[in-house]
Amino acid sequence: MIRIREITLPFDHKEEVLAKSVLERLGIPENQLIGFTIAHKSIDARHKNHIVAVYTIDAELKNESELLPKFSQDIRISAVPCTNYQMPKIGNIQGPRPVIVGTGPCGLFAALILAQLGFKPILIERGRQVTSRVKDVRDFWDKGLLVPESNVQFGEGGAGTFSDGKLTTQIKDKFNRSKKVLEEFVRAGAPEEILYHAKPHLGTDNLVKIVKNLRDTIISLGGEVRFETKLTGIKIKEGKVAGAIVNDSETIETDTIVLALGHSARDTFEMLHQLNIPMVAKSFSIGVRIEHPQSLIDKAQFGKFASNRLLGHAEYKLVYHCETGRSAYTFCMCPGGEVIASSSEPAGVVTNGMSRYSRNNPNANSALLVGITPQDFESVNPLAGIEFQRKWERKAFEAGGNNYFAPVQLVADFLAAKSSNSLGDVRPSYTPGTAPCDLAECLPGFVVETLRLAIPQFDKKLKGFARSDAVMTAVESRSSSPIRIIRDETLQSPAVKGLYPAGEGAGYAGGIISSAVDGIKIAEAISEKY
Repeated sequence: MIRIREITLPFDHKEEVLAKSVLERLGIPENQLIGFTIAHKSIDARHKNHIVAVYTIDAELKNESELLPKFSQDIRISAVPCTNYQMPKIGNIQGPRPVIVGTGPCGLFAALILAQLGFKPILIERGRQVTSRVKDVRDFWDKGLLVPESNVQFGEGGAGTFSDGKLTTQIKDKFNRSKKVLEEFVRAGAPEEILYHAKPHLGTDNLVKIVKNLRDTIISLGGEVRFETKLTGIKIKEGKVAGAIVNDSETIETDTIVLALGHSARDTFEMLHQLNIPMVAKSFSIGVRIEHPQSLIDKAQFGKFASNRLLGHAEYKLVYHCETGRSAYTFCMCPGGEVIASSSEPAGVVTNGMSRYSRNNPNANSALLVGITPQDFESVNPLAGIEFQRKWERKAFEAGGNNYFAPVQLVADFLAAKSSNSLGDVRPSYTPGTAPCDLAECLPGFVVETLRLAIPQFDKKLKGFARSDAVMTAVESRSSSPIRIIRDETLQSPAVKGLYPAGEGAGYAGGIISSAVDGIKIAEAISEKY
């Protein structure tokens, strides 16, 4: 097939125009075109009065070998490169079954690849299967009833299950692992458009179905999935893994443990620290969720084309570097979404953002964060970042009324350094409820200072960002893991052979795709032993 890049058309073009553009670019009659597929599609809205769709097309022609040399000087036309993921080649598998800890994207894809290779992995998850988990989460949102082992952070699918389900990533992936992830998602029920859209997303409603189907695939290949099974210790013999201790009482004999823990497995991090598994504190970010009317964001980004169904709802991504040396940025923006209660420990308030696939809720929300480093922590202990998070999550709990209500403040009041006593037209989406207050009570002083400098600058880039009644909800503290579990060039802990720190919780990924790709890398590393 022949790949044609940079076909630019009005975003609302008719379907037949795309085929016509392919023929014109190649200079061939219609009868030479057997068919074509979209390899990539993006929307360019930099010029709001002229929004265009930009395509990369893979075309199948009758005389490709004759035609291709004619375009040797045109970098926009080439043969389609091989982009299929190549499974590792292995010999006879010996020894006990590998144990994967955690069913987030990293754990699921480590287990999936190992299952496809014939390893029959055992996948353990401290939380519940996704159907029960959804009920537990809903009870927390509606009634404030927190289940510490089954919530937005813990349970089948990991923290990403309750998110916008973004599938964008900045990782470089010459081995096509990202494509493998997308293809497996499609096999598990995701819409095929994620294979070519520049900014694909799944939505939490699709993710719930997809993770269940991935689990079923792993089981069908001989794998085992055990819920409400928590890693509470590791059996170590002569510097090597000899077993996984679960629920304090059972030992699963194994020589391979994959630590796909997620960024909120604080008690597991403490257990590993007590075992002297090497780890260090790492940078992460803290801040708030900010909500605007989605219509405001659409208008700011799409101008007169706002609300056009072909464009969907608009997104944004902003960053500001302050003279103080701090930076503020938006993260995990959820068009047409909601701010969700994401606590996993009692007496703490944690927020995050979520959208369904349709993105049809009235508000847009985004994390509004300030970067912090281990120098901001109160000790040099590798787990100091966890205590830093807990401190501000507990202050948010107190500011909200000690009942899992979230503290909120209007942007105008925040910039004026005065407490909010009421709300405006923008109604917060967080449940079980909110409490207007002064967010300076539950954010570090340098975060408050940085956000007050950044918000007016963001308003210059995105008109309406500093809208007076936009709502800020605290506290967003789980943007990424506060630790990194050290691993060597074989992806194992240098202290214990057979122990593979992996994914976002171990400090090696950030987001669904990069976490899943890291899980695939771990599976490849394990397979190299055979």
